[in-house]
Amino acid sequence: MAEMPNQVMKRQLWLFRHGATEWALRGQHTGVTDLPLLPEGEAEAQALVPILSHQHFAAVFSSPLQRARRTCVLSGLGEQMQICKTLTEWNYGDYEGMTTAEIRQREPTWSVWTHGCPNGEQVDQMQRRSQQTIDTMLAIPEPGDIALFAHGHSLRALAGTWLGLGATGGQLLQLGTGRISVLGWERETRTLERWNAPTNSRPDD
Repeated sequence: MAEMPNQVMKRQLWLFRHGATEWALRGQHTGVTDLPLLPEGEAEAQALVPILSHQHFAAVFSSPLQRARRTCVLSGLGEQMQICKTLTEWNYGDYEGMTTAEIRQREPTWSVWTHGCPNGEQVDQMQRRSQQTIDTMLAIPEPGDIALFAHGHSLRALAGTWLGLGATGGQLLQLGTGRISVLGWERETRTLERWNAPTNSRPDD
């Protein structure tokens, strides 16, 4: 395996889950449904401004869904925003809009991390998508960190893949709306620098 350039091994991926939506607060699985942020979700996004105004990013990417794009804009990084389709939320197929409790009335042991979604995406598909995102971000030639605005399950799958646990590793990582997470390195090993941090907690604290 070719040795990674030092600038790649120093690159951190800053992950931002979008602010609150109506379905997110209700625990409904929100994949392709393009819901707007609630007022409290917009407030969560705006709370990122004091932190991100002190950060420089080589690139900023967002899921194409409006809840992620709006979070990016309200955070102050909208001018840098590029759309990355692989950051789109898990496609829940037949389970779109349902809660886990409702799904388990049909399938008592169901988990998105083990069962996937009928007529939607399976775990192996999410892992391939996550790996594609990681490869894209590490291939960006400009030095510096990358900001990614996306969704609960897609970011958890991304983190699990980053850590070598596969997308299923995301089941170990809870992630609230409007939270900050940072993926980094210790020497050549990929690490979890920070996870699910509130906006009043800076990653260098």
